[in-house]
Amino acid sequence: MNPTGHKVNRCTFHSPVIRARPPARTIKSSERAPRAISFGVKMMDSAVSTSAGAPDALISPAAERNSAAILEVLRAHLPARGRVLEIAAGSGQHAVAFAAALPGLDWTPSDPSPQARASIEAWRTHTGVANLRPAQAVDMLDDANWPSEPLNAIVCINMIHISPWTAAEGLMQLAERSLMRPGGLLYLYGPYREAEVPLAPSNAAFDDSLKARDPAWGLRDRGEIETLARSHGLALTLRRAMPANNLSLIFRRI
Repeated sequence: MNPTGHKVNRCTFHSPVIRARPPARTIKSSERAPRAISFGVKMMDSAVSTSAGAPDALISPAAERNSAAILEVLRAHLPARGRVLEIAAGSGQHAVAFAAALPGLDWTPSDPSPQARASIEAWRTHTGVANLRPAQAVDMLDDANWPSEPLNAIVCINMIHISPWTAAEGLMQLAERSLMRPGGLLYLYGPYREAEVPLAPSNAAFDDSLKARDPAWGLRDRGEIETLARSHGLALTLRRAMPANNLSLIFRRI
């Protein structure tokens, strides 16, 4: 399985690089203390290169592959208008694609990594998507820079399994604090363990590789995520199977 986007810090490893456009840059993850959710891991299993049109704009083939499937779900469930915060936005490809396709939404991408924010800004400038805001340095392990304004939706793609459990706790705290009630939406995408569904071999191998890199990482149990969400005033309203053994989960503020 090739996930799309993830984050964490203070572990450094390198990704294979595509050299089809200009010479590519390898992405590595960095970690601050405490271990913060950051851009590097977002594309750790994907080849990453730079865009010829915008040299700082990073390209993840995995993000290119899953954008359409994720957009289909978002288009069906996000409000026509409102304020959306994307957590762990990585390269910014998802932010550009979703904001362009959903012009009624005010879309703010975020990532603690300066490299990620530079890529997002390059995509934003290069594409000129009017409703895509500058990236913010929002970190799920540090509420100092969490937004204070109410949000209609929070979107988080491929983060919680490549980060410590405290990152998921932070995400739910942010959702409880910021999502408008009733009905504010939290969208999660990624692989999960499910008691009633056998774990796909590719997901089992991915889980093993994550835990080998950091024992605090790994596929989360969907039931545990639901329990955590309920403790923060969020109810699961949608579970949808996605390509490559991923899930889309939608929670609503109650």
